Amino acid sequence: MSNSPLVVYTKLSPNHSGKRTKKIDTITIHCMAGNCSVETCGNLFASSARQASSNYGIGTDGRIALYVDEANRSWCTSSNANDQRAVTIEVASDATHPYAVNSKAYDALLDLVTDICKRNGIKRLVWSTSKNDRVNHLNGCNMTVHRDYANKSCPGTYLYERHAQIASEVNKRLG
Repeated sequence: MSNSPLVVYTKLSPNHSGKRTKKIDTITIHCMAGNCSVETCGNLFASSARQASSNYGIGTDGRIALYVDEANRSWCTSSNANDQRAVTIEVASDATHPYAVNSKAYDALLDLVTDICKRNGIKRLVWSTSKNDRVNHLNGCNMTVHRDYANKSCPGTYLYERHAQIASEVNKRLG
């Protein structure tokens, strides 16, 4: 299992569960709820007191960071079962509703998700507006969101409403 070659900054977090127990087959996109740099997000996840992490982060400038090796389960969605199978990505966003993401971060997200799918044999991304489909991976659904597992608005309205568009664009890139 490899990490993305798109990574330009690495700050490994101690907040993970070690090796995954499931094959990677899911993507979970989060919003940072702040226009953070990859260094700032990495510093937050570097604290063991934080009890949170993600596999990757994307800063407002579109740079991509690695915080937890893909081989390991991050602590990101409040769900062990989801985090065991998902690559989790924090994306810099506005700090308030609708948690909009700028074009540099959004474009980097598309590049990163495409890369993750290619390296992990995910042939097609499937989004569903049905929470039941998402959490139970029904009808091929392999995109989940944090709000499915905790009382949070993550990934915010902006990214949530673009999940179908993200899947469509990544699927075009995957062929």
